[in-house]
Amino acid sequence: MMKKRVLIVYTGGTFGMVPSDQGYVPMTGLADRLVARLQVFGLDDLPEFEVLEFGKLIDSSNLTPADWTRIGNCLRDHWAQYDGFVILHGTDTMAYTASALSFMLQPLDKPVIITGSQIPLAELRNDADINLITSMQLAARDDIHEVCICFGNRILRGNRAVKVNSMDLAAFDSPNMAWLGSVGIDINMRDDLLLEAGVPDIQVPEYDPDAVLVFTLYPGVNHQLLQAMLDISPRARALIIRSYGVGNPPDANQELMQLLEQACARGLVVVNLTQCQQGPVVQGAYATGATLNRIGVVGGSDLTLEATFAKLHWLLATRSDPQEVRQLMATPLRGECRC
Repeated sequence: MMKKRVLIVYTGGTFGMVPSDQGYVPMTGLADRLVARLQVFGLDDLPEFEVLEFGKLIDSSNLTPADWTRIGNCLRDHWAQYDGFVILHGTDTMAYTASALSFMLQPLDKPVIITGSQIPLAELRNDADINLITSMQLAARDDIHEVCICFGNRILRGNRAVKVNSMDLAAFDSPNMAWLGSVGIDINMRDDLLLEAGVPDIQVPEYDPDAVLVFTLYPGVNHQLLQAMLDISPRARALIIRSYGVGNPPDANQELMQLLEQACARGLVVVNLTQCQQGPVVQGAYATGATLNRIGVVGGSDLTLEATFAKLHWLLATRSDPQEVRQLMATPLRGECRC
C-alpha cells in the first residue's frame, strides 16, 4: 500500500527557535534539521513528507489576520498534492489561526493538524518531537476531515481550542467540548465527534484588521472607553463584548447600553460572549441579558473568543449583509458552537 503524503508547513513559533543571549529567537533552515531529527526515530511508521518553510517566519504574538491569508493560500496552492497537512505554529495565537482555517477551508476531505511546542526542537528535552510525530500520523488518517490542534496528549477541534496554560506541556484544552482524541500508548479518537468529509470550498479572503473590535466589561466600566474605541475605528463592522455569567451586561449603565443599541442600529454586528471559561451565553435568562436581545445583540452561545473573532472576520470578508452575518454567527458552521 502506498504511503500517504503529508506537507509540513513551518510558519514560525517556538518549535523551530534556538537559544540566544536574548532568549529564544527564530532560526531558518528548519527543514534540514527536521529531516535529520526524524531519521533518528526512523521513518517506517511515518507518512512520506515534505517541509515548506515560510520565507518570513511569524512570531505568533505578532500575528495579524493577513497571516491567516498567507497560511490559507499556502494550503490551497498545495491542496491537491498531499493527503494531509501539518502546520507548525507558535502557541500564543494558535487557537486563532486554527479557528480561522476551519472557516476558510470548510468543508474538508483531509486532515489539517496544527501543532507546535513549548520547548524548541533544538533543546535535548522537548515536547516538539512527540507533538510533530503524532501530528504527522494524524495527518495521514482517513477519518479526520477538519482542522485540529494536536498538543500534549490532546487532539482538539481547532475552533473549540484555547490556550489554557503558559508553561505546561498540555497547553491547550477545549473547555466546552470533549477532546476529539487522546494520545497515550495508542491514539484514541472519538469517532462520534468527528466531522464528516465534504467537498472543499476553500475561501481565502483578504482581511481588514480593523473590522472586529473586542470590549471587555468590568465592574464600573466607563462607557466613554467604548465610545472612544468606536470613534477611532471607523472601519469597524463588528464588536465582541465580553460580559458576565450567562451573558449579563451592566444594564444600569444606561450610557453603555445606548452605545450598544446605536452600534447595532448603524449596522455593526455585536456579539455577546461570556467571560466564564465554561458554559454558554443564555441571553435573556436574566432581565439584564434580555435588554441585549431587544437591541439586536447576538448571543454567542459557547463560542470561544478566538473562534468568534476569526468567524466574524471571515464572515465580514465574504459577506456584505450584516443581517446575514448575524444569522450565521448563531449557526454552527464547523462544529464551533452549540446549535
